[in-house]
Amino acid sequence: MKISVIETRTPQLLDVLLRLWEDSVRATHDFLSGGEIEKIKAYVPEALRGVRTLAVAEDEDGCIAAFIGIQGGRIEMLFVAPQRRGGGIGKSLVDFAVNCFGADEVTVNEQNAEAAGFYGYMGFKVYKRTPLDEQGNPYPLLYMRLRT
Repeated sequence: MKISVIETRTPQLLDVLLRLWEDSVRATHDFLSGGEIEKIKAYVPEALRGVRTLAVAEDEDGCIAAFIGIQGGRIEMLFVAPQRRGGGIGKSLVDFAVNCFGADEVTVNEQNAEAAGFYGYMGFKVYKRTPLDEQGNPYPLLYMRLRT
């Protein structure tokens, strides 16, 4: 696996990442309806263009298997292709974010128990919970910080 920071965010790359995002969300966010996923999907390209640091993990065939977005010491996004989950790619990307960019915070949907458990395994601890997401929707958020 090779991790690379993306300098040029081409439309073709954004299309690949958007498909990976959607596949990952449909596999892990069972609390969202198909319509809700479609609404959120409309904002993903803007988020991918706007996040300060965007890194991808490529498999041995050069295919993008996962990506992470980092900004201001926070992991803003982490998505792994469903068929690659459980193979250490997410862990490698989080280690990369922590060690190379000082990322020590993340926010996860409480209803995404696998993600919360993963970050807990990685050493993050909940320091705040909100009953609504940042758009005011009824999706509780867990704010987590790396234990120091």
